[in-house]
Amino acid sequence: MDDDRRFREIARALLEAEGFVVVGEADGGEAALAAARELEPDVVLLDVHLPDIDGFVVAEKLAAGGNRAAVVLTSTRDESDFGPALYRNGVRGFVPKNELSAERIATLCR
Repeated sequence: MDDDRRFREIARALLEAEGFVVVGEADGGEAALAAARELEPDVVLLDVHLPDIDGFVVAEKLAAGGNRAAVVLTSTRDESDFGPALYRNGVRGFVPKNELSAERIATLCR
């Protein structure tokens, strides 16, 4: 779930090439919530910075709504910029956008 269409295309291609089945995409926080509720994915890759509500709020709402997806946050910023907020609400981990790989996501979601 990312507001940058190009990043979504690249992430989808990369993850599918490495064995993940991508079941959906969203370009904002509200759309991400709706997609996660409808599609019930095992993993949600979620940008921290979304145009309507940020990834932290999306993760919180998913957890409060009983969604069992493993949430992995991503950003162009460094992990240290966010502090302990990254690991609240059942978030499994963080992957910088420039280090995205299926292996990294799979490791966080085990």
